[in-house]
This record gives sequence, structure tokens and C-alpha cells, in this order.
Amino acid sequence: MVPRLLVVHHTPSPALASMLDAVVAGTAADGISGVEVLVRPALTAGATDALEADGYLLGTPANIGYMSGALKHFFDLAYYPCLASTEGRPYGLYVHGTTDTHGAVRSVETIAGALGWHRAHLPVTVADTPGRADLEACFDLGATIAATLEGAAT
Repeated sequence: MVPRLLVVHHTPSPALASMLDAVVAGTAADGISGVEVLVRPALTAGATDALEADGYLLGTPANIGYMSGALKHFFDLAYYPCLASTEGRPYGLYVHGTTDTHGAVRSVETIAGALGWHRAHLPVTVADTPGRADLEACFDLGATIAATLEGAAT
């Protein structure tokens, strides 16, 4: 069975769009071919998507010290159905903010931790316009999570 990676994102800005593109490109890095990648906007992703996935990549803006309402909506829909069923699955996170991203990271990590998900890569956080190094870090995030799933399937 091919492992499934669910990318749940809220992408309201060009900065987040470039980060999402880099993350998704990373999931198809050289040597990674045995992972199915599903990309879903946070407002349309739900419990079934999360239950059918083997790992997660989450993307959000930092909004007033918190994750976006859209990503929180995804967690609200998926939390109880996934609580006992998705424990131990890997996840990664990328966050864009204009100044501070700490609160957004903390809020996502709190919920992911309560679900029993395993952080497989440090969060990628970007304040201001993403530069080349930031986008390379996003690419690495996508590659790492996809490789983790591919390695777990073999």
C-alpha cells in the first residue's frame, strides 16, 4: 500500500503560496516516488482526509499570535474522529508571519501533540518575504516528511 501524505494549508498570501509550492515540490524530491500526496485547503479538508492519511504537512499564517482560523477549523473537524486512530503519525509544519510566528507554532504543536502525532521535522517559520533559504527549508520539510512515510512503508 502506498503511504498517503495530506498537505493541509491556508494560503491567503503570495508568501504562503511560494512556501506551499516549495513544500509540495519537496515531496517529490529525487529518490522519493512511493508517496501519494493530497493537497487540501484547510477549509475543505476534513476528518476523512486525516483518517486516510499516513502523515501530515500543515501550513498556516500566523494571525495575531495563533494559527489561522481555517487550520483551526480543520482541527475542529478532525480532532475527535482522529483522536484514537492517528496516534504516532508524523507531521511537519510551516508558518508565515509578518513578525512573530511563535504563538502559531505553539497552537499547532499543542493540538498535534494532543492527537499523539509525532513531529518529524522542526517547524519552518518565516517572517516577512520568504527568501531562497526559507524556500529551501520548505522544500526540505516536504522531502523529509515524504521520505519518512516512504521509509515507514518499506
